[in-house]
Amino acid sequence: MKVGLVQQANVFDNRVNIDRLIVNIRFCASRGAQLVVLQELHNGLYFCQTENTQAFDGSETIPGASTDLFGRLAKELGIVLVLSLFEKRTIGVYHNTAVVIERDGSIAGKYRKMHIPDDPAYYEKFYFTPGDLGFQPIQTSLGKLGVLICWDQWYPEAARLMALAGAELLIYPTAIGWESTDPEAEKTRQQAAWQVVQQGHAIANGLNVIAVNRVGTEPDPSGQTGGIQFWGNSFAAGPQGEILAKASSNKEENLIVEIDLQRSEAVRRWWPFLRDRRIDAYGGIGKRVID
Repeated sequence: MKVGLVQQANVFDNRVNIDRLIVNIRFCASRGAQLVVLQELHNGLYFCQTENTQAFDGSETIPGASTDLFGRLAKELGIVLVLSLFEKRTIGVYHNTAVVIERDGSIAGKYRKMHIPDDPAYYEKFYFTPGDLGFQPIQTSLGKLGVLICWDQWYPEAARLMALAGAELLIYPTAIGWESTDPEAEKTRQQAAWQVVQQGHAIANGLNVIAVNRVGTEPDPSGQTGGIQFWGNSFAAGPQGEILAKASSNKEENLIVEIDLQRSEAVRRWWPFLRDRRIDAYGGIGKRVID
């Protein structure tokens, strides 16, 4: 299966961002991509750098304007498309939600981000209610997609539960970068850890992993920091953690990568981690700490 990864830098005008996304999606499809994955909250700037009630005006219902627009595009191009939207569920309840669009333009399913960060420049708890749909793969014409979102990528439990539920591929729309005051050594450690932990999910579960990050610098509207420099480096990893393709850290790119879904079964036969799990001894994993 050919997968397109759209790594884009966004601007203030959402219409401009969406128009450019359409161009990039078309490019990926023209190169044979059957599945195209977009970055986290791809329609606009990453608004969670500050706590601002006016930002809720940018939310939308699902189904809604974005699913209609991108649904028509997916149907025209005959592709499966992974979106990442600011969902307005009802007044006062909002989610960070991934939506999978099927090749006929319909909504195959959605996933609401489960792990919500609250760190300097990433004030997501102000905006997003934690997801309530669990870790359930989304069935598509291309297979079962285990879609998670950004902060979820640091949690092995999330990847494992998707794998146990039958996910054939792990997908992480992402918006992560360096806060302006981080020293260079810390920046290097953070970026390396981000890639390595996801390679670990690929290895531990015998699955391909697709991680799509944004790129470019977005200012802090409050002026308290120098903003976030998103580090790009979108990548695809195979079921043994091998890097299949990787984008740069400083420019927009559309990556096309061919992945072999059948290889997962071969790797799981060689490395039967799921077979040898001691499920009788893992009761403590459901506790906050073990006293």
